[in-house]
Amino acid sequence: MDELSFLPCNEELLPALRDIYAYYVTQTTATFHTQDPSLGMMRSILAPASERHYSCALVSQGQLAGYALLGRFKPREAYDASAEITVYLKPGMTGRGLGSQAVRHLEAVARQRNFHVLLAVISGENTESIKLFEKLGYKKCAHYHQVGKKFGRLLDVVSYEKILDVLP
Repeated sequence: MDELSFLPCNEELLPALRDIYAYYVTQTTATFHTQDPSLGMMRSILAPASERHYSCALVSQGQLAGYALLGRFKPREAYDASAEITVYLKPGMTGRGLGSQAVRHLEAVARQRNFHVLLAVISGENTESIKLFEKLGYKKCAHYHQVGKKFGRLLDVVSYEKILDVLP
């Protein structure tokens, strides 16, 4: 398994992180964005919604491997103990255990920042992400049928949750 390190997202990394996300936007149904992301869009995706939220670049063997974030689940205050967890790996960097390391890192950060529930919102046909979250103890908590449309197809969304050992 490759070792993974975590760097704060910054302006210098933004073009490369945008390129990683652009692959998923233009080539896959892993995200429901349909337009090639701009640098401004990436800046807004990676900018933490508050001091508790978090984003990081993933580096493996000296090479940028992806990014991960704990984002706001919903903007209403009652949801403040929950965060949405997201990981995107650079094409060709999957299958090395990096996704598991990134999720575990985000879980540790979430505990430090007093989040109680983590939610992964996944395209229903993204079987690799579903397997990853199931392997790490996330439980399926929702299945939304045909709620997205991309590449001319109607797509499902599934949500997975993990309740952390932290009380808000």
